Amino acid sequence: MPVTRYAIAIGSNRPGLHGRPEAELRAALVALEPLVAASPVIATAPLGPSSRRFVNAVAIVDSAETPPAMLSRLKAIERAFGRRPGRRWGARVIDLDIILWSGGIWTDAVLTVPHAAFRTRRFVLDPLDMLVPAWRDPVTGLTVRQLAARARAVDRRPRRS
Repeated sequence: MPVTRYAIAIGSNRPGLHGRPEAELRAALVALEPLVAASPVIATAPLGPSSRRFVNAVAIVDSAETPPAMLSRLKAIERAFGRRPGRRWGARVIDLDIILWSGGIWTDAVLTVPHAAFRTRRFVLDPLDMLVPAWRDPVTGLTVRQLAARARAVDRRPRRS
């Protein structure tokens, strides 16, 4: 089976078995071994109704797993960390998402790769840009660096009242 490369977004905003969110994130990186690379950890504001700040990072992982098998592996890690199904965007011990994979586009009833919302999320794009700036989004054809620059430009625009 050929080895493919995955970009996995990691986030935490609640203490768990490993301690504070930063420790949960670092433990998740160990669970994803063998890693090709991992970004620095960044702190970000929450999306949606959660009031707790997140810590985020991106890991690059090589694997012979198909995207559904990788998703199954990520969900198993989340369960092992104590994550339970709950409300969307709520507090969570760990969140692992497939953002991109070197195979291009994958779509089935359960999974879509690239991740549908990654193009506008700086908490994914900024760490991803640190690791793989030239990786192209197979949908838009833009590089991660271009997508990150666009997201930063949107954040700098004046807000209307």
